Amino acid sequence: MTFSGRELVEKSVSRETMRAFDRYVELLVQWNPKINLVAPNTIPDVWTRHVLDSLQIAHLGEESRRWVDIGSGGGFPGLIVACMYPDKDLVLVESDTRKCLFMRTVIRECKLSAKVMNHRIEELEPQSADVVSARALASLPSLFTLAKSHLSSEGQCLFMKGANRKLELEAARKDWTFDVEEVQSLTSRAGAILRIKGLKHI
Repeated sequence: MTFSGRELVEKSVSRETMRAFDRYVELLVQWNPKINLVAPNTIPDVWTRHVLDSLQIAHLGEESRRWVDIGSGGGFPGLIVACMYPDKDLVLVESDTRKCLFMRTVIRECKLSAKVMNHRIEELEPQSADVVSARALASLPSLFTLAKSHLSSEGQCLFMKGANRKLELEAARKDWTFDVEEVQSLTSRAGAILRIKGLKHI
């Protein structure tokens, strides 16, 4: 028996979380033609490509207190984390004002406690986060530069990466030292979540 993306998500979360996911997806479908939150051709497979894909990163930061999602865009993975852990201290950083308006609408409609910051990441006050996450934002060397000032001393990065991650890791090691764990993606054979700890600039 095979399950749809939505069924797989439904089997792994509470009813309350599933209600929030359903409303989030409804809003995403409504808003996407206007402001292109995700690639239009991914909408038919939104539950696998976006919700389930982001859900796997939420579990990896479950124990964190303060979580900062950078370049949040349409809210993946940040709003998925917010739905899963409504009491977590979660900040979503996005420079596009329209996308911020969308995320604030989801937060209001789904009764979430996450905060949206309409800023460029480089201009943000240091956040001292336990987790800094990003999905499809930039190459690893650039992500490290963006994330470092926002990590707590023991903080970790959770970055979703595809088939080119080996090359990106090699490039990053020219200027950074770090420990990395690769967690195989549940939604892409070529993809992985990189759990980065001990990030230091050389």
